[in-house]
Amino acid sequence: MAATALHFLGVGSASAATLGPSAAVVEQAQQPMLLIDCGPGVVNAHNAAYQQLPAAVFITHLHMDHVAGLETLFYASRTLQPAQQPRLYVPVTLVAALHARLAEFPNLLAEGGANFWDVLRLVPVSDNFWLGDVRFEVFPVRHHAPYAAYGLSLRGRFVYTGDTRPIPEMLTRYAAAGEVVFHDCAPTANPSHTGLEDLSREYAGSILKRMVLYHYPDEATAERYEQAGFRVARAGERIAVGSVRER
Repeated sequence: MAATALHFLGVGSASAATLGPSAAVVEQAQQPMLLIDCGPGVVNAHNAAYQQLPAAVFITHLHMDHVAGLETLFYASRTLQPAQQPRLYVPVTLVAALHARLAEFPNLLAEGGANFWDVLRLVPVSDNFWLGDVRFEVFPVRHHAPYAAYGLSLRGRFVYTGDTRPIPEMLTRYAAAGEVVFHDCAPTANPSHTGLEDLSREYAGSILKRMVLYHYPDEATAERYEQAGFRVARAGERIAVGSVRER
């Protein structure tokens, strides 16, 4: 497999005004392959980084800081030829709710004649999907409600948790081959997000040393995480995956 990296377009929580909503691009050989999540402003950030629209998008869950940019992507992509229009990989349990949230509004175009799924090519996924010759794995995480949010894994390279409470049982399986673990982390624990104090209690040292934290509210919080010994993703940063950086 070509050299792989995650390029963070944004690293913030929903309340982070300056960090951008959390979204990352899986790159191969420095070329964009898959965008993870598409919140407000993410399409423009992708255009600025690559001078092109995302060709493939994976959605972890349906909070608007992770999906609101899909409307922008719809309008930006509607004049493309069908083979060039983006593919949208969505866990199957989220498809109906995503349709209700973004696709049911009548007359998406003032002149009519277009359906949301005419432009964004929906690919429902369960526990895995292929993108070219690369097989990604998908797994449920703990965010608000059962089967409401999902993580993404590329075996031997990375695990991206999306928004979640601690999921040691999932990382035992999906981070068992030296993967870099990109993990949601809020300053304090709450019913939907992992708190800094949760990490050392819930995870083994072999997992902690491979963690990179994201989805935080401000730079002061990022510095606090670093003082606690963790690596923190910054907006615009590319992080090579497939090798371990020790804490």
